[in-house]
Amino acid sequence: MPDISILTQRANSFASPKSIQPTNSLVITQVPRTFFQPSIIDALRNHFATYGEINQWVPIASFSRIILVYYAEETAELAKNACDPLILTLPHRIPTILRVYRSEPNPIFSSSSPTADENLLRPPPIEKNFLISPPGSPPIGWEQIREDPPNATPLADDLIAALRKLKLQERRSSREVLLEPEDGVGVGVYVEDCDMNDDDTDGVDWEYGCPSPARLRWKPIATAMPPVQVQ
Repeated sequence: MPDISILTQRANSFASPKSIQPTNSLVITQVPRTFFQPSIIDALRNHFATYGEINQWVPIASFSRIILVYYAEETAELAKNACDPLILTLPHRIPTILRVYRSEPNPIFSSSSPTADENLLRPPPIEKNFLISPPGSPPIGWEQIREDPPNATPLADDLIAALRKLKLQERRSSREVLLEPEDGVGVGVYVEDCDMNDDDTDGVDWEYGCPSPARLRWKPIATAMPPVQVQ
């Protein structure tokens, strides 16, 4: 283990005691990436543990900082006043100055506490657990059930009954009556072949993609010009 020297230097504090919010959490900043190795991290933890019992010690190398949570707010305030700034000296290296700041209060985590799980992210209820992607692990005691086969009926019964009524009931010249409303009230379904009695198109070859011969004889009807307001 390398010889690590940790010195404290009291900084001038301009914050009023009344404006300081009590907290049990501190943040150690400006920690070089090369310091995130077990020997240096353990030395820093042991140093801060001299001020009181530490509940959580969270080194975050990607942000070059360490978050520590004490059990008591008084302990965190004592460590803040004594260790800001903190001079860390390693062999054959230039001394490094670390800053210690107050952080937002954090709940006390205890593995033996019955309410410890309340501080952790919990999975959704079992009813919605299989809706997330990827799905979570099945609950204890879960067994695969036999699923029903696909629906063998392509159409609903009411729709099949309605289609059965659409049968040819009567033929009126070119119009076929499939459904006739009773007493003239209701829905009627009729099919009419518009080209059935078209004698003008008999014997005329019609090529796909060209206008139908029946459409060629359609002519637009002239309409009156709408009234125009005279200025």
